[in-house]
Amino acid sequence: DADTFEGNARIKAIAYAQATGMRCLADDSGLVVDALEGAPGVHSARYAGLGNDRETRDAANNAKLLEAMKTIPDGDRQARFVCCMCLADPDGTVVLESRGTFEGTIGREPCGDNGFGYDPLLILPEGLTSAELSPVDKNCRSHRAEATRNLVAALNDQLIQREP
Repeated sequence: DADTFEGNARIKAIAYAQATGMRCLADDSGLVVDALEGAPGVHSARYAGLGNDRETRDAANNAKLLEAMKTIPDGDRQARFVCCMCLADPDGTVVLESRGTFEGTIGREPCGDNGFGYDPLLILPEGLTSAELSPVDKNCRSHRAEATRNLVAALNDQLIQREP
């Protein structure tokens, strides 16, 4: 619904906070490819517009991305996973927001069996794809992990500022 990951996280957090009457945390995430001017971006999950299940959708999205990238030279294939989080109160107040990234480049073919989505295509600086990392390693290093660490740091800062 929004043009940015931040905007989508905000929409979700506020809507769920208002619906539940409780403070809510929501996120939005996806893949940003520099050579494609940020695509698939906020449309990452539905980039190819195909598939009713994750496996079909992921395969179609990856195939479309590889087709879009086929003429892009290796040195120009920078990309990153992005995760934006928003914590909101039921009155619509945005309490905190955070952002995390997981940097890499887009490979020329899928590699690895872990993860989902574009994980088999994002090559990390050490030469492995995100799908070749163990789930524990990925969860420690990913865009979601970084966004979570940033949110926790912001919460700690708020608590410190409130102490008398």
